[in-house]
Amino acid sequence: MSTITLEADLEAAPQQASPEAESVAARPAAPPAAASAHTAAPAAAPAAAPAPAVAPAQAGRSADAAQSSKRPRAPARERTVGTKVAGQPAFVLHSYPHKETSLIIDLFTRDYGRVALVAKGAKRPHSALRGVLQTFQPLSSSWVGKSELRTLTDAEWVGGMLPLEKTALLCGFYLNELLVKLLARDDAHPVLFDHYVSTLNQLAHNEPAPIVLRKFERALLRETGVAAELTRCTATRARVLPEQLYVVDPERGPRPEHASDIWPRVSGKTLLDMEREDYEDPATQAQSKQLMRFLLAHQLGGAPLNTRQILIDLSQL
Repeated sequence: MSTITLEADLEAAPQQASPEAESVAARPAAPPAAASAHTAAPAAAPAAAPAPAVAPAQAGRSADAAQSSKRPRAPARERTVGTKVAGQPAFVLHSYPHKETSLIIDLFTRDYGRVALVAKGAKRPHSALRGVLQTFQPLSSSWVGKSELRTLTDAEWVGGMLPLEKTALLCGFYLNELLVKLLARDDAHPVLFDHYVSTLNQLAHNEPAPIVLRKFERALLRETGVAAELTRCTATRARVLPEQLYVVDPERGPRPEHASDIWPRVSGKTLLDMEREDYEDPATQAQSKQLMRFLLAHQLGGAPLNTRQILIDLSQL
């Protein structure tokens, strides 16, 4: 493998036992309680005037209304993802063994975000899911359950994407580690999901990895709501000047650099290029790499990325 120049960090590839999950049927929900019989009769009219005749259907509706008005309303439930999901586009981000024959998988889905699922029996030799629950394979997934850890009932390989190889494969693991560590569970990010698919396709077609990764990192911070605007100075709200040097406050955005600053210094041109996703200038590539490494480290709270260490180790071979 050629020397790797990414500033990315590839999470140590999760150990993936050949999965083979048994399809687990969801237990049928308990039948609703039978409605109580409506026996209320219409009120009697005054003795002076005979009561008008009331049709049976009308009497039933009146009794229904009276009965329902006396029933206490059920308390509002907290928002849940739902008990059953079918045919959801997804990718496996990470998996690890669970008990003797099962796996726990971290799935990145288009409409439900990152979800944790138990793939029961996925390690058995004759499981229908053997070879399916692999990273970077587009899947159609189904699951049941309302708790944080739900049960996978089905997963099918969709196809249509080239496999990742060599450097592209390491970059893919870097993307997955970022998603696992920066995305909250059950928080939908459909735009980021589409960007992830596009990024995998670009890596598989050997597009320049540093540029592809910079675009994804920026999209990740933007879609999770922590990316500051790069084209305006936080101190004056004036537009960033291409020829001036800046530092980027992770919480606020760019400001002119000071002699005492220990944050990465970047030119205004680099910031403007990043906002336009224009990474043709080698100086923009180098400065954006340092800047994104700094911003991601801040969001990770200083936690190391396993994949970055792998890249460092490989570059020293």
